[in-house]
Amino acid sequence: MQVIVVLIGFSLLVAVGFLIAFLWAVKSGQYDDDVSPAMRMLHEDRVLNKALDSNSIVIDKGIQENGELEA
Repeated sequence: MQVIVVLIGFSLLVAVGFLIAFLWAVKSGQYDDDVSPAMRMLHEDRVLNKALDSNSIVIDKGIQENGELEA
């Protein structure tokens, strides 16, 4: 019976710890902007494709007619 009392006390202590951590995260602004990360992930391909296109242009300029890179 004493073990159950100890386990219940420990679980309440852990639960209060998680509640304090959650309230601290909310107060510090962790959850202020929950839309931008999801939208950023959707538009990431456009930025990546632009970067790849600009790099391929630089690589293409460095290739000679025989297919080797210029020194």
